Amino acid sequence: MKLACSNETNETLPAIKPLKIGDLVVDPPILQAPMAGFTNYAFRQMVREYGGSGLQATEMINARGFVWLDENQAEHPDRLWGVHDEPRPLAVQIWDNQPETMAKVGKRLVDEYQVSVVDINFGCPVKQVTEKAKSGSYLLKHPEQMGRIIERVVRACAPTPVTAKIRLGCTRDNINAIDVAQTVEGSGAAALTVHGRTAQDMFRGEADWEHISAIKPHLKKIPLIGNGDLDSAGKVVHVFQNYEIDGVMIARACLGRPWLFAQCAAALRGEPVPPDPSLAQQKDCMVRHYKLVVQRFGESKGTQLMRKYACCYAQGRFGARHFRTHIAKVQTATEFYDIVEQYFPTDTEAG
Repeated sequence: MKLACSNETNETLPAIKPLKIGDLVVDPPILQAPMAGFTNYAFRQMVREYGGSGLQATEMINARGFVWLDENQAEHPDRLWGVHDEPRPLAVQIWDNQPETMAKVGKRLVDEYQVSVVDINFGCPVKQVTEKAKSGSYLLKHPEQMGRIIERVVRACAPTPVTAKIRLGCTRDNINAIDVAQTVEGSGAAALTVHGRTAQDMFRGEADWEHISAIKPHLKKIPLIGNGDLDSAGKVVHVFQNYEIDGVMIARACLGRPWLFAQCAAALRGEPVPPDPSLAQQKDCMVRHYKLVVQRFGESKGTQLMRKYACCYAQGRFGARHFRTHIAKVQTATEFYDIVEQYFPTDTEAG
């Protein structure tokens, strides 16, 4: 179902309530999705500067890999960079197919890192996770195993809430999200997030919000969070107006637009939507982002890691293709700043 709506948000809004995940109040009910390779501490800090996200999340953590690092007294994964010290609330997403392993990691995240939410990934469609590791969206074919995993993690993490993220099903011929949702709730999860595509779809086509909304009447008490194709404040308002959901999760659309959450939050409050930052402000945001990455990983690795983020910042902009071509080759800070200066000139207004 295509979300064919404008960015205008002056229609009468229903009362948008804060989202409750266990005892945690998420206000506004706008969540930042966990995205592998992207939602590290530096990105979360950019989102935090603009505001508007009621709950942020780390990249997903391979539970089995975490246990191996733990047992071998190695440094915990870079995907937990910043988690100890950054503001709360904060969710950490984990994945695997073994209840004991997942419970062990969930407990460590609660006890050592004091995370606000432990989220379980049952939605990742990437073959390395599904076919090779029999995890992520592969488990949608095995709701009973999902239930066992959730039950163990819930017991290990109590009273910290445990949530689950799923897709509509593995294929369009087998959309079983309602059955899976009931398993998720019956196993003790505190909230459910549903991405409106199947694993087979990957990220092709359009998110099906009708199928997401159809799940709500089958949940007795836990909130339903919808995810998919939310790339504007207008679309966020639209889904709250037209579908049975308690919250939304924004994913790919925010990667080069960390200010999107603040725009959506303003729209839900019935306030004027702030315009996108000026080109100079966007460049300043990208540079601050880059400096945080380099501070953590050093100039060489940090510059390489920042290439993909820089491409996101340029998306939809005039000259974006040429920018991506050049930024993909940078190796040093000097090269990075030179390319950014060419495509994000400073002679625009800063206000």
